[in-house]
Amino acid sequence: MIDLSHMTTETRNKTTMGLSKMTSLEIISEMNREDSNVPKAIHEVLPVIAEVVDWCVASLKQGGRIIYMGAGTSGRLGVLDAAECPPTFGVSPDMVVGLIAGGEKAFIKAIEGAEDSVELGKMDLIEHNLTKKDVVIGIAASGRTPYVIGGLEYANSIGCNTASISCNLSSEIGKIAKKKIEVLVGPEVLTGSTRLKAGTAQKLILNMISTASMVGIGKCYENLMVDVMQTNEKLKVRAQNILMEVTGIDREMAKKVLEAADGHVKTAIVMVLTNSNKTEAVSLLNKAEGHISRVLDIAK
Repeated sequence: MIDLSHMTTETRNKTTMGLSKMTSLEIISEMNREDSNVPKAIHEVLPVIAEVVDWCVASLKQGGRIIYMGAGTSGRLGVLDAAECPPTFGVSPDMVVGLIAGGEKAFIKAIEGAEDSVELGKMDLIEHNLTKKDVVIGIAASGRTPYVIGGLEYANSIGCNTASISCNLSSEIGKIAKKKIEVLVGPEVLTGSTRLKAGTAQKLILNMISTASMVGIGKCYENLMVDVMQTNEKLKVRAQNILMEVTGIDREMAKKVLEAADGHVKTAIVMVLTNSNKTEAVSLLNKAEGHISRVLDIAK
């Protein structure tokens, strides 16, 4: 029998013992109050998160991947963060990968028993051709999910950098991972419902890891998404706006330059700022490892 009594995520919140008798406003007021503790808890572990980001940047630069692993809510959050990277940063779907116990079907409907398999965690990584260049990040609010444990153990065995994200101290996955991010957000408003504060904490941390990692490999300039993919009308206008903001050209010119750059915002920016053609701009970006700021330093 699993002993959950020592886990903060499973204990009762003394301030919400009367939850079932509260009005709607009282319930959401309590939730809002509890949610405000999440950023404070994350603040305590920022140095460790930064170390994990540095690992991820180094990995991506040498052709490695960021691989999230989790079950239930934790797995869904990893899949969500991974899925947002291609449209936001213009990267391949293979660069940031989200694995959830039970496979893609588990994103919508729980697959009973999948998270309890240590072997499944290992097999999912083998099927994704894990190499030591990859960073594997195990996510589990409880910190004890067997699926995640299996994945982290296998990743360690082949020399990967591994990290864990959990919401309990001295977690099982924290003992296995090479770096542990343990965020103590306290008992949930609804006892054991870790899709609440624990889920919010995990989402915020994943936001940090993916965003900072992408900045680290040159996927932004200043604070602009210069590798955004133009997959709909809104994003086409955003691409034009970014180019106009950085270079000062008007919209009609922005459309022409983007067309000449095959829709690649970063290339278009370099073309305008360095008065170069597409081929020259791409060459400059390659020399600068994709960082516009470095291109401008080289061009001085």
